[in-house]
Parts: sequence; structure tokens; C-alpha cells
Amino acid sequence: MVIGATGQIGRVAVAALAKDGWDVTAVSRGGGRDDGWPETVRTEAADRSDDTALAAVIGDGCDVVVDMVAYGTEHARQLTNLADRVGSAVVISSVSVYEDDKGRNFDTQAEPDGFPEYPVPLSEEQRTVQPGETSYSTRKAALEREFLAVADRLPTTLLRAGAIHGPYCRTPRELYFVKRNLDGRPQRVLAYGGLSRFHPASVHNIAELIRLAAARPGSRALNAVDPDAPTVAEIATAIDEVMGVEPESVPSVLVEGPAPSATVGDTPWSVPAPVVCDMSAAERELGYRPVVRYAESLPDTVAWIERQLDGRDWREAYPKMFAAYGDLFDYAAEDAWLAGRRT
Repeated sequence: MVIGATGQIGRVAVAALAKDGWDVTAVSRGGGRDDGWPETVRTEAADRSDDTALAAVIGDGCDVVVDMVAYGTEHARQLTNLADRVGSAVVISSVSVYEDDKGRNFDTQAEPDGFPEYPVPLSEEQRTVQPGETSYSTRKAALEREFLAVADRLPTTLLRAGAIHGPYCRTPRELYFVKRNLDGRPQRVLAYGGLSRFHPASVHNIAELIRLAAARPGSRALNAVDPDAPTVAEIATAIDEVMGVEPESVPSVLVEGPAPSATVGDTPWSVPAPVVCDMSAAERELGYRPVVRYAESLPDTVAWIERQLDGRDWREAYPKMFAAYGDLFDYAAEDAWLAGRRT
């Protein structure tokens, strides 16, 4: 049973599991289905937050529950209370649960010198934030704690995803460069010399991890990212190539250090220290091998973003992106900064 089946990861995971021979029930709030799913996939409508509805769709039981949307203690306990009807679980978590050796994490990044400095690469041995209900990171940590505490009753693989990308994403970081190219912007400003690295995670690679974990139940937390962690400048170049934009036609202005302002040079990947994860544990535990590299997956992502933007204000097409990052396309502020730099 896949919860959140019509979401960004769920669509691909359902297809991968069905292809692998599983008898799949796809659960979503609307009970919809994806055109790419085989007819053997059953669909059910249920609200993830409704205990009764969740218990009803599980019914007499299932071998594996794959949960895309579990978040916090409450959701974890919903599933663990049904452990007698579930063989094992695979649950999406996040790399945001990590903190560095000085106690810095994604929740402290807005503070002076508050951005974490993780080991490169970052392994699952790195300590995590204290579980709680105050933020996305602490709630994901609380989710993990609940599942790991009941390993004997419900073996659960927790997948710590990086910067998820692919079609159907509601906050696609690639939008930053796709829209600029569509708007014909002559230059782009990149903070930290364009060298920031925030490890991406393709929906296809996450789906492969889900497929493998479903067949190999266990209690574990594993990183879930792509085989490569390109820099911001490399991502821009890769998107240019997909869109047929000549690199020399859109030169980058590289800024040493942080962005000049909140709306100039601060891309969704811009970080002062790298967030690059180690995937050797997944290789060892699950026999995992990535199915796609970042640049290879971009054509579908770019095409999806272009369709979503067609004839629409970007804030209407991607309201969650606007809420999360603010005005990514303040061209007036950007032009004013570039003009001041030239003078």
C-alpha cells in the first residue's frame, strides 16, 4: 500500500513496485491514478490524517506500507498502532534531520554563522536534531524516533531524501533557471561563487530505494540522494543545455560569499557549506545502484515546469515555491545591482 500515491514520488514508486510484481494499492486524498500505472494497480481515497480511514484502507493487512507523507509523532503512531496488520514500512524522511558537531542545523541557518558544516560526504552516523514539534526538521526527527523504537513490531526503512526533483514537484528548484531562460535574462548572479552544493534526489532514484527496501525489510535510516551533487553553476549549465541556451549567451556573475540581497543571487541551492551525502550504506544494506543521474533526469523536469508556467504567473503556478523562497525573480533589483556593479 502506497500512501501519497499521486504525489511527486508516489507516482514513480507505484509504477516501480507494480513492475517489480507487487500487488499495489495506491492511496491518495482524491483516489486518483497516474496514466503510467498498469491496470492492476488499485486506487483508494483516504485522508492521511484520518485514523479511521487509514485503518480501513489497510483492512486485514498488507505486506508493506510505503508512506510518502508521514510527518511527526502523530503520523508515526498511526502506523505503529496498526503494526499487527503491516509486515514492514518504508517512510520518506529528510536530510534536514542532521545537525553538525556544533549543534547547527537547517533550523539555525538564518542565524549569524548558523549554517551547519557537515562532513563531506555526510553519512547516517552523523547525529540528528532533537525530536520535537517546533519545525519540519524536529518533526521528521520525531517521526524517525517513533519508528526506530518499534523495530521489533514494525521494521521500517527511513529514507532521508535530499533536494527532491522531478515532474509534479510543487517547489522545483529548477524553476529558478528555467524561468530566467524563458524570460531571456541576459545574466544571472550566483552567490558563493556558484559553487554551492545541495545534494539533489531524483524521484526515480528514491523509487528504486523504495523498491529495494520493500523486498528487504529492516529497521534502518538511509540517505536517499543522486549519485552526483552538482554545483549551482553546473546545474545552470545543465538546464541551459536542455533548453538549447548557449552558455556564452547567459554569463554568470559570480559573487564571493553570500548573495548581495535576498532577491539577488540567492538561488534555492545557495548554501555557504556543502550538503553532500554518502550513499554507501544503501549500497551495502539494499544492493542499491542509482538508476539515473541528475543531468539525465532534467528534460522531463524542465518540460513539466514549462507546461506549468505556460500562460500563468509563476506565483500562481507555484504558490508553495513563492511561500518558501519569496520573490525569486525580482529583475528590477537584480538590474539595479548589476548597474551599480558596472559603475
